[in-house]
Amino acid sequence: MLIARLIADPDTLGDNLALAMEMIEARGWEVAGAGMLDTTPDVLELELLEGDPVEVRRILDQCFPESDLLLSAQPIEVPHLFVSDMDSTMIGQECIDELADFAGLKDRIAAITERAMQGELDFESALRERVGLLKDLSEGAILQCLDERIRPMPGARTLVATLKARGCHTVLVTGGFHSFADPVAEMLGFDRVVGNRLGIHEGALTGGLVGGIVDSSVKKKVLIEESERLGEGTRSLATGDGANDIPMIEVASFGLAYRAKPKARAAADGWIDRGDLTAILELFGIPRDEWVFD
Repeated sequence: MLIARLIADPDTLGDNLALAMEMIEARGWEVAGAGMLDTTPDVLELELLEGDPVEVRRILDQCFPESDLLLSAQPIEVPHLFVSDMDSTMIGQECIDELADFAGLKDRIAAITERAMQGELDFESALRERVGLLKDLSEGAILQCLDERIRPMPGARTLVATLKARGCHTVLVTGGFHSFADPVAEMLGFDRVVGNRLGIHEGALTGGLVGGIVDSSVKKKVLIEESERLGEGTRSLATGDGANDIPMIEVASFGLAYRAKPKARAAADGWIDRGDLTAILELFGIPRDEWVFD
């Protein structure tokens, strides 16, 4: 069985649902049920007795543009583990691009960042190249950047706080830097942080990194290790937006792409294109009166 939950334009929901069901049934797959969730009435749930997940996602994407979607072959239940990317997922910025602005290199570094996120460049090489360009930048620029530029994505605090209230363990894992990730994790309430460390000497960036690189393989490894630590039957949720998030999105019980690059979106079980991060809570059927706000 496949379960699809989606949030879409209510004005066109009925017509689009009829078209989607027609396209699904034309492929010989039976829709066993369709209706709005009782707990989150903005969410439409479809139950299919069978079907190819890739093709079903394609149909729903075509019929419900700018929607929020989660498609699963298992019951959709609140996860025990939440692992999320940081830049452009939990916060609205790419930290290295904003930091580069203080060095007068934003356009140059942002172009490298974009190509890496699209999966066009090797992540580690792109990271080392960008960090190298920041050599001799004052450590104080990090604090200034945090204060002036870095802001949480709408709904980020509520998402993390609500999941934690349900007993979910939360991990922020980033190809960015602890200098940013640690304050962001504290602000949003994450339990654990995994990230890269900038080399700093006598108050200035060295242009290098300290320790191993957090890349796509490390993100996947963190999710697997945390799932194993929590025990058999652990349901995991992963969110991200770029190519280096794909392995952890694919291995999670539920992988969601948040306003993501095409490759990450295509690899996920669903996406958030319409709403803010609280749409994830709606897709998991958590009523709004049970959300935890600041």
